[in-house]
Amino acid sequence: MFLQRSRLFRRFLAMSALAALALAMSIPAVAAGGNKAFVAKTTIVWRGDIVSARGFTNDLVAVYRKEQQGQLTVQAFSTISGIDAVIDGKADIAGSARAMNEARESEQQLIFQPVALDAIVAVTHPRNPVGNITLAQLRQIYLGRVKNWQELGGADAPINLYSIAAPLDGVEFSFRRLLYKRGEQRVAAPRLYLNTSKLEEAIAIDPNGLGLTSLSSAYANKGMKMLSVEGSMATTQSIADGSYPLFITLYVVQRADAPNRTEVDDFVRFLGSASAAQVMRRHQLVPFSEAGDVYSRDGERLARIDSAIVEVTPADVAAMPRERELQAVAAPRATLQERIATAPGAESTQRARENLARAEQAKADAEAAKASGRKPD
Repeated sequence: MFLQRSRLFRRFLAMSALAALALAMSIPAVAAGGNKAFVAKTTIVWRGDIVSARGFTNDLVAVYRKEQQGQLTVQAFSTISGIDAVIDGKADIAGSARAMNEARESEQQLIFQPVALDAIVAVTHPRNPVGNITLAQLRQIYLGRVKNWQELGGADAPINLYSIAAPLDGVEFSFRRLLYKRGEQRVAAPRLYLNTSKLEEAIAIDPNGLGLTSLSSAYANKGMKMLSVEGSMATTQSIADGSYPLFITLYVVQRADAPNRTEVDDFVRFLGSASAAQVMRRHQLVPFSEAGDVYSRDGERLARIDSAIVEVTPADVAAMPRERELQAVAAPRATLQERIATAPGAESTQRARENLARAEQAKADAEAAKASGRKPD
């Protein structure tokens, strides 16, 4: 009798649990903030430049989650890694600081949606006395023609030029397209880094350093100093009135056949909202919805840039860095990966392999020396 009652009791508990589950599934969950029904949304993935993510994307996503109950994961690294992740189906959205590269067939199937205007800024160490740089000087520096700060009115010291290892990355690709008409233009920057965030860290400890980043990242970074360009400092006002020449468009990039297209479209629509515009302005961006006048005058800006820079001469061509001159002193692994992707059989690719091997050996020697308590050679 006791065993029979136990079985009946267990059966009653099981049926009660099933009934409770069915009831719970039939009643909409109520959001904590009120009586609005909460429906779980698919989590989408944003991948892009670490500087953009840190500068404003994280704040935009926080507002999106709060106002739209949207679910979005941010993977911050670089523009080109985001674009390639969207192409490969590993991310739903890429954050890009450049337009589509027509030379890459894989990008021609993507949708580049403009969301805001940012600015390319030249940055140096706060102790560097130089405060302004011209477009012609920037162009000649990246060609390897101007190599000393004294030529810019500063101290008699070498210009330590920093760049990004991936030539298709956003800020520098846009810069090279503006000044050289070729986003993939070779430049004489021997110090290569994985992304703009690492470049900024290097500039902050090098009084003779020079590199490029974005206004949305640099405006609050006290470890760097922004240089004015042609006498104009990058601000939202100078972008909006066209007086700052090196402004760029920021995009979100998606595939037309994205499996999470509904959720992606929801986020893109949010980027055009008043709430998103408020976040953008707070981070020194000009929302795309407010940039109509800027684009209507863009032809004038490009003509002004062209008139300010010196045309390429035979001497410039002779001075352009050859592959044998480009040796990265940082990010040797990223440099090798970039060389394998773009020129697997080139002599410079083999040298990149040798550079990586030397760097790994030096690291191993230093670790061995530390373990043994002796100073490294």
